[in-house]
Amino acid sequence: MPPHSFRIGQTVDLIPGRILGTKRGPFTILRLLPNDGLDREYRIEHLVDGHERVVRQSEIFGAAPVPSAGLS
Repeated sequence: MPPHSFRIGQTVDLIPGRILGTKRGPFTILRLLPNDGLDREYRIEHLVDGHERVVRQSEIFGAAPVPSAGLS
């Protein structure tokens, strides 16, 4: 199994239509989880409302970092 493609602290988004009823990102990677042999897993947190969830690597993609408020 290849290593995790994303790293802790990286900003990601969900692939549209993969997880029904879930808000779009941005999310940040909180933890790299052991895999079940099918796909790598991550614990992610929504950057706006703080909601956390576990997703598979095939359900997310890299996103541009969100600019901090008040910075130019």
